[in-house]
Amino acid sequence: MQITGNHQMARIVRHNDESVREGYIRNGGKEVKLFTSALKAFQCNNRIVMAQRKHLDDFLRGRIIGRLECGRTQLEVSEELGIAQSVISRLWQRFQDDGNVSRCYSTGRPRVTTPNEDRYLAVTAKRNRRSTASDLSRQLSSATGTTVSRQTVYRRLGHIGLYARRPVRCVPLTATHCRLRLAWSRERALWTPQQWSCVMFSDESRFSLQSDSRRTFIWRAPGTRYHQENTIERHRYGGAGWLVWGGIILGSRTDLHVQSVTMTCHIYRDVILEQHVRLFRGAMGAEFLFMDDNARPHRANIVDECLQ
Repeated sequence: MQITGNHQMARIVRHNDESVREGYIRNGGKEVKLFTSALKAFQCNNRIVMAQRKHLDDFLRGRIIGRLECGRTQLEVSEELGIAQSVISRLWQRFQDDGNVSRCYSTGRPRVTTPNEDRYLAVTAKRNRRSTASDLSRQLSSATGTTVSRQTVYRRLGHIGLYARRPVRCVPLTATHCRLRLAWSRERALWTPQQWSCVMFSDESRFSLQSDSRRTFIWRAPGTRYHQENTIERHRYGGAGWLVWGGIILGSRTDLHVQSVTMTCHIYRDVILEQHVRLFRGAMGAEFLFMDDNARPHRANIVDECLQ
């Protein structure tokens, strides 16, 4: 058997499949005896991989102690049983100290918080879902005197199903909104494509030129992402931005209207209705149905008069 190392050839001689007996290194046609440290390193690399055990049972502990009391060395027992020598050394030292080799069972580190303090964290997080773990830790310390870390707060809330997640940014719908929209949809559930071709849906969106880091987190349980308490309504935009309006209809759409100022009732009437919606209404006649999102500029009196 030959191995390559440091650009030289080394020949390892084995006898009867036992451990390595002799080691030589070839240097310029001559064979020089391998260094003791290199030979030991090769022996360690060629040993049988020892089985990894988390804990030794009492029977195996007794076998180890019995062999050591019979005069066997720790290295011999380690190679025979496939157990690390450090484990055998600690077991033998413990047996000599107190004569006991059984594993000591413990309940682990005691909990820092009590069940009442855990409930306090849960109630506080549900009342103020945007509070951070550091805020909850400070509130717990001021209320009970118990100081915990942020990770402890995360674990306690995770046990009851509360996790830090980004809130959904949308317009929350009330129970009245849901009821009216469901009723409107059920009345038109059997409409034909020809009837839907006369309906125009419109909406406008404002695009802010400032970045949003979205680093605000809330405490919520899985499956409650779209609950009203877990959503954030974006209705205030700071800084510069652009407002884009558009309308869609079955098989067609309007041109996009882009403006840098806020949508008012006069702009909505003079620009949106007069320049975009009136063209479709004139082509479809009395069957034309215009849908908007009930924003405040859409419900002004001058807008209602224009639509009538």
